[in-house]
Amino acid sequence: MQLHNLKPATGSTKKVKRIGRGEGSGHGGTSTRGNKGQQARTGAQEKKGHEGGQMPIQRRMPKRGFKNPFRVEYKVFNLGQIDLLVEKYNLPEFSPEVLYINGLINRTDLVKVLGNGELKTTVAFKVNAASAKAKEAIAAAGASIELI
Repeated sequence: MQLHNLKPATGSTKKVKRIGRGEGSGHGGTSTRGNKGQQARTGAQEKKGHEGGQMPIQRRMPKRGFKNPFRVEYKVFNLGQIDLLVEKYNLPEFSPEVLYINGLINRTDLVKVLGNGELKTTVAFKVNAASAKAKEAIAAAGASIELI
């Protein structure tokens, strides 16, 4: 085997289609674009979702539902989860700042505490919202809660 004998494997290389280089190339004339029409012109582009004149799917489908622009989204934590998180991350208090530092929430997330489960630790709470059941359980456990 010598360098001048090397060839690529059969089928691994293809002939480049040289478009618009004369009739003798087999790709001259209309340059593989067919005859006339919008797509044959230079710079021809179709808008996203265009279906060739057929009514596009986003217009065929009916509108559904309603998105409330004033809805407030919370990151929810149950009392049972809080015990585990306090033990795992050694949290001095349960607040959005501490949770963000430990990578549990994003910077802009609001935190809400719900009353599912039992609270065994007496950690201080600084949260955006809490359910009535959660407030009672926190007070019963001897912990303090402050709504931001």
